[in-house]
Amino acid sequence: MMRCKILGHDYRFTAEGATMRWWCARRCGAGGAKTYATAGDARRYARAFDRRDRDDLGRRAPLVGLFPLRLLRVLRRHKNA
Repeated sequence: MMRCKILGHDYRFTAEGATMRWWCARRCGAGGAKTYATAGDARRYARAFDRRDRDDLGRRAPLVGLFPLRLLRVLRRHKNA
């Protein structure tokens, strides 16, 4: 699929017993599975890998998004002092 070639795969992860499975949400056919020692390990890894950066974007954006403004204010204060 062209979208996966350009943007990369959009993997989703689930756990079925001790096996973690993943597949591309764009339905290009990419995916796989890995078996862990315990079902708890498989669930833990699936939950960790299935997180999306945009899920907590609102908590991280102000630091990154407002940093240029903070820098500009500091420079203006320094220049006027």
